[in-house]
Amino acid sequence: MSKQTNQELAKDVLDLVGGKKNVNSVVHCATRLRFKLKDESVAKTEEIKKHPGVIQVVQSGGQYQVVIGSHVKDVYAELLEVSGLSGASSSEESGPKGSIFNQFIDIISGIFTPFLGALAGVGVLKGLLTLLVVVGAMSPESGAYQILFAASDGFMQFLPFAIAFTAAKKFKADPFIALAVSGALLYPAITAVASAGTGLDFFGIPVIIGPTGYMQTVIPIILAVWLQSHVEKLAKKISPDFLQIILVPLITVLIMVPLAFVAIGPLGTIIGDFLGKGYSAIFSFSPIVAGAVMGGLWQVFVMFGMHWGFIPIALVNLTTNGYDTMTAMLLGAVIAQAGAALAVAIKTKSQKRKALAISGTLTAIFGITEPTVYGVTLPLKKPFYAACIGGAVGGAIIGGAGVKMFTGGLISLLSIPGFISNIEGVESNVVMGIIGTVVAFAIAFVLTLVLGFDTEADESAETPSTTSTKNRETLKSPLTGKIVPMTEVPDEVFASGALGKGLAVEPTIGELRAPADGEIATIFPTGHAVGLTTDNGAEILMHIGMDTVELDGAGFEKMVKQGDKVKAGDLLVKFDIEKIKAAGKPTITPIVVTNSADYLDVLDLNQEEIIDGEDFLTLVR
Repeated sequence: MSKQTNQELAKDVLDLVGGKKNVNSVVHCATRLRFKLKDESVAKTEEIKKHPGVIQVVQSGGQYQVVIGSHVKDVYAELLEVSGLSGASSSEESGPKGSIFNQFIDIISGIFTPFLGALAGVGVLKGLLTLLVVVGAMSPESGAYQILFAASDGFMQFLPFAIAFTAAKKFKADPFIALAVSGALLYPAITAVASAGTGLDFFGIPVIIGPTGYMQTVIPIILAVWLQSHVEKLAKKISPDFLQIILVPLITVLIMVPLAFVAIGPLGTIIGDFLGKGYSAIFSFSPIVAGAVMGGLWQVFVMFGMHWGFIPIALVNLTTNGYDTMTAMLLGAVIAQAGAALAVAIKTKSQKRKALAISGTLTAIFGITEPTVYGVTLPLKKPFYAACIGGAVGGAIIGGAGVKMFTGGLISLLSIPGFISNIEGVESNVVMGIIGTVVAFAIAFVLTLVLGFDTEADESAETPSTTSTKNRETLKSPLTGKIVPMTEVPDEVFASGALGKGLAVEPTIGELRAPADGEIATIFPTGHAVGLTTDNGAEILMHIGMDTVELDGAGFEKMVKQGDKVKAGDLLVKFDIEKIKAAGKPTITPIVVTNSADYLDVLDLNQEEIIDGEDFLTLVR
C-alpha cells in the first residue's frame, strides 16, 4: 500500500471514529489501531468495517480496535501526522486489571522478582559458611568469616531497602523517597531504642516497635510505600511547579515517616505475625500433611502464579524465627521435576525432547523448574504427575522430620547446607532433609519410567529445517506447547480467519523461533509480535498472546531486529509466560499465513502437542 493510500486510510478512519475531538488516545499493535474514544457510539462502526482498507473492528477492554493488517505501523504514522495527536504508550492504555487475586499476585511478583537472584546467592553463601563452621574448616571468630558472613547476611538484614525500591517501581512512587522512608525505619538509633526496650513516642503518641526494630521486615515497608504513592500525588497537587523538586520529597517524608512509626509499621507487624502464626498453626496440626500438600502441589501453584503469595509468609517466618519450615518442604518438589526429566531423557526416542529433558534436569537441580515443567514434564502429562507424587512424598518426609531452612532465596540442591542450624538451641534434621530430597527424585524418576508418556514423537531421523518443493512448503513450529484451532482464539479477527489461515499454540516454553528460513519483515517494539517473510515467499505473522501490547514490552526480550536474515529454529523472542498470565493476558499465540490467498490451501498435520522445530503447517500452491 502506497504512502498516499496510507494517508487516505488514516484520514478516513479518523473521520469515521468521530474525528480528533472524539479521541482520547491511540496506539497500535502488530495489526490494529487501538483507540480510546470519548464516546464509542459516535464512531460509525459499520462504515469502518466496510472500508476496503479495514479488515475488522473489535470493541474490547475499553478499546476501539480497527484492524488494518501488517502495514498498520505506516497507517499509524500517517494518522498521527494528519491528526496532530501525540499517541500514547501502551503502558498508559492498560485494560481491565483482572480479579483482586490476580492484582495481588501481580503486586507480589513485581516486588520480589527483581531481587530473588541476589537473595538466592547470599542464601547459598550463608549455608556454605555454616557448613564450613560445622566441619571445622573456618572459625566464626576469624576476620574472613566475619566479612563473608556480613556479605551473606547484610542483604537480609536490610531487606526493607530492596523492597522499598521495587515496591516504589510497582506502585509508581519515587524510589528514592521510598528509600528515605525505609532508611528512617532502619535508622540505627531507632533500632537501638527498640533493642533496649526503651519507650518511644511522637508528640505524646506511643510508638510500638519490636525488639529488632524493622530490620528484615517485609509487610510494613510494602504498606508504607503503597501509601507513599498516594501522598506523593497529593504533595504534587499542592506544590508549585518550580518548587516540586524540594517540596514533594519534604511533604512526603514529613507525613510518611511519622505515619510509618505510629500506624503503618505496627499494622504491618500485626499482619506479619498473623500470617506467621496462621502458617505455624497449620504446620503444627500435621507437619506430614502440610509437607505432602506443599510438595505435591507446589509446581501447580507455580503454573498459576499462586506461589508468589507464599513468599511473604516464608520471609516472615525467616525474619521472625530465624528459620522457615515451608521452604524446606519444597526442595522435594523441585528436585522431583529433575528426576522426572531425567527419566524422560532416558526413555524418549526423540532427539529434540532428549536435549530438552537433559537441559531441564540440570535447571531443576539448580532451582529453576519452569523450563522443565513447561518444556518437558507438563506437555507429556504423566511425568508431571509422577513429579508431583514424588514431591508430595518427599515433602511429607521433610515436614514430618521437622527440617528447617535457615537461609532465604531460591530452593535448589545448593540449599541443603541451609538446613544446618546456625541458631543455638534450634535443631534441624539435616539427614532427613537429604533423605526426603533423594526419595522425591527417585519416586519421580521410577514412576516416569514405568508410566511412560501420553505423547511421543520420534525425531531420530533428521529432517531439513524447512522442506520445500515446487508446489509445497512445510513450516516448522515456532513454539513448544498445545496446538489450538484458530477458531478457538479469543479474538474474532484471528478466529474468523480475516488475517489469514493458520494455527494457534498455547505455549509451554517462552521462546518464539523462526518457522522457516527468511527475513524479519517486522518486529513490534514491545516484542509481542513478529512478521517473517520466508525465502519461498510465505508471509507469517506470529502474535504472542492476546492484548499483550498493553504490557508495553514487560516480559518480552527481542533477539532479532527488522531486516535480519534468520534460519529455521533461530530464537526470535524470549517471553515470560507467568508474567503474561499474572497480568491477566491469554498466552495463546496465533501463527498466521497472512498471504494465504496466494496458496491453494494451508494444511495442518493434526497434532495435539508440538515441540518447536517439528513440522507444523504445509502450504500448497
